[in-house]
Amino acid sequence: MKIRGGKLLARALHEKGITQVFTLSGGFCNPVLEGMAECGMSVINTPHEQIAGHLADGFTRVSRTPTVCLVGPEGFANAIPAMMEAWGERSPVIFLTGSSTLKRQGSGGFKEIDDVAIAKPLTKYSASITDGERIPEFVDRAFKIAHSGYPGPVHLSIPVDIMFSSFEESAGLNERPFVRRPQPAARSWPCPEDLKRILDLLLQAKKPVLIGGHGVWWSGTEKQLEAAGRTLNIPIFNIPYHQKLLGEESEVYMGLADIHQYAPSKFALQQSDVVLMVGGRLDNQMNFGNPPFFPESLQLVCINGSPEELEYNRAADHTLLSDPGAFFQALLEAHAESEILFDSSWFEENQRQRGLWVDQMQHDAEKEAEGSSNLHPLKLALEVQAAMGSDDWLVIDGGNTHFWSEIAINMAGWRGKKLKGILHPGAFSMLGVGVPFAIAAKLKHPQDNVVVISGDGAFLSGGLSIEASFQEKAPITVVIDNNGGLTTISQQQERLFGHNQHVATDFRDIPFHSMFEGLGGHGELVECQEQLQPALQRALASGKTACVNVRTQDAISPIVLATTNKRDKASIE
Repeated sequence: MKIRGGKLLARALHEKGITQVFTLSGGFCNPVLEGMAECGMSVINTPHEQIAGHLADGFTRVSRTPTVCLVGPEGFANAIPAMMEAWGERSPVIFLTGSSTLKRQGSGGFKEIDDVAIAKPLTKYSASITDGERIPEFVDRAFKIAHSGYPGPVHLSIPVDIMFSSFEESAGLNERPFVRRPQPAARSWPCPEDLKRILDLLLQAKKPVLIGGHGVWWSGTEKQLEAAGRTLNIPIFNIPYHQKLLGEESEVYMGLADIHQYAPSKFALQQSDVVLMVGGRLDNQMNFGNPPFFPESLQLVCINGSPEELEYNRAADHTLLSDPGAFFQALLEAHAESEILFDSSWFEENQRQRGLWVDQMQHDAEKEAEGSSNLHPLKLALEVQAAMGSDDWLVIDGGNTHFWSEIAINMAGWRGKKLKGILHPGAFSMLGVGVPFAIAAKLKHPQDNVVVISGDGAFLSGGLSIEASFQEKAPITVVIDNNGGLTTISQQQERLFGHNQHVATDFRDIPFHSMFEGLGGHGELVECQEQLQPALQRALASGKTACVNVRTQDAISPIVLATTNKRDKASIE
């Protein structure tokens, strides 16, 4: 019995437990689409390959399992931005490309592109399947690489002649591994001597800080992180630009480790004597481990679950190769043996600093809003959360919209607000991911409300993906922070140029709400604060994909102030 290579590919993916595929259907991919349908895999068509990639990325982040983005040769070029976004957040998306014929490779075949070389710097693994008998082998290799160690996207290119050619159903199954069901990723346990060195350092500390990163999320060890912080009285911060590790309402969670956007983290790092960064990278967001972000006075310790991660952290004073969960367990065991417990006054002072910051931000926003009928973006973000429940998902997207929403999330959390999950752009701050991420969350959790707060520029970047929400009957609510332009950029220009002019950052008055109505959804325009809460409630109750288009002020965010302040500028580049 023989089957096409595409069907062999689909079966190999299905054996790995892949259930969800996003694509823009193309002729090169028809054999694998046929196989996926026979395997009962959910295949969702999208209006653009970049959207397919973002949907796969969002679904992978929510589910923490690999998801497939399937595109043709020319579609691969469109999917590159989504590949970059997944790479920045180490999201184990499997990108599949139906590529030009292998038989005439290098001769100008139909839609020929060197997709393997292009994808290589944006993935953990990029390869072309040059022998149909080895399709299961390549899938097995790509899957294991994607979710092992420091996870990340992978790419497989399947030439069209291999996709359509026939092979034995048992192709490649007579070699090890004979069982190719998904296996748990390997985890690293710390060397006892290395662990003791770190614990001895911590025993001398008086004011430790924990910073959690990607590795904690992908290893699924947030509860252990929270338990370690609560039991040992260690304040916990989150690296910026990733799904939150702890709910903002958690008593041990203090906010983002971002000295420009969140002042209490600056206080904590300046006062701390030992910082434990678990599962994170000393990249530009962490100022590469340097002052003023991490003062010379403290000891910086990086704990990572793979050697690949530790390579990013050469600047640390101490490193430890360890699965995050194993390290948190070691901390808890050290506490149980009465070796490690920190004075609660340090923890309480960090909580007090957070409370003072919340009050100050509320005061400043209300003062800025005086005299304007348009909403302050911070007020908008707070009002949106007020309309949401503990089983709802919030997605944020944009420049200033993102920054103000981050602040509002922390403020609302301090006051006890609980949300089921939060998603937002990653390390590359890519605009346009909000709507696809929201649809992905809705597809994974169809019973939950999903709300997007998107800047007008961000929606223009990826808003056409809203069609997938209508097509798949996965209604979401999109709140547009509509200030008429790319204000993050215009504000920087006005400060850097030394006058009040800006260049190429303005939009016309776009009726986003009417666009949703035209597509068959619900739409409303909000022009003052009194209209907002009723409009939000109507949108959520409509049962339709909805848009609440809100006119807002172009209030300058703390992060923009930092990027244009010459004194601080070097510390965020």
